[in-house]
Amino acid sequence: MSYQASCHCGAVTVDVDTDPPAEAISCNCSHCSRKGLVLTFVPRDKVTVGGEEALGEYRFNKHVIAHRFCTTCGAQPFAEGPGPSGPGAMINLRCVPELDLDSIKITPFDGASR
Repeated sequence: MSYQASCHCGAVTVDVDTDPPAEAISCNCSHCSRKGLVLTFVPRDKVTVGGEEALGEYRFNKHVIAHRFCTTCGAQPFAEGPGPSGPGAMINLRCVPELDLDSIKITPFDGASR
């Protein structure tokens, strides 16, 4: 089973070729906390992005993670960067309309101290 994240205006879609997650994180770093991101991690090769031409990119701190956002509506459906097992994608589950976040275990992550 797969699922899809998208920006608010629909210009960007992110097809994720894995089952919807049962767990996610809520990071307290300055970026994630301001945006209210709820994230799950998947291998980058499980992700197909539509609307690449509408994407902008923001990097901060160590400039390792590319936070990808729609340049039209500003929503950030995903980010990408290196992971422990190779390239990874961080899917913003708030951008997955069919997903019930209340059914997912959300664990706090202390990104502010890293």
